[in-house]
Amino acid sequence: QNSMVLSAAIFITLIGLIIYLHFVKIDQESLLVIGSLGIQVTSSYASGKESTTFIEMGKVKDVVINEAIHMQRVIYYLCILLQDPEDPQGVSEVVPLFQSSKPRLDCLIEVYKSCQEILEQRKTASQSN
Repeated sequence: QNSMVLSAAIFITLIGLIIYLHFVKIDQESLLVIGSLGIQVTSSYASGKESTTFIEMGKVKDVVINEAIHMQRVIYYLCILLQDPEDPQGVSEVVPLFQSSKPRLDCLIEVYKSCQEILEQRKTASQSN
């Protein structure tokens, strides 16, 4: 009886670990910004599974560094602001990036600067046309 309970507990633990590695544990996050197309956000899980989200550049209003207070700490994270289709000055959605890896502020600033350069080039190109 005890060995059967122990076997069931081990089996359930292994299944839980596999589910955690496949659906929850993100190993790596990446951001690819192409000014003429859009922004691709990829999350690679510990199991090897990848999840990719693509946001068209026409929907992107801006990329910002936001801050939040969490348990007496200030946490910085990068966000994509999506343009509201009905109100060009408004924001319809905020898409947070790098939620699992939580990079330091100096790393976020480097990514932010690169994103802003690409967005500025896009704005300059659209104004000259």
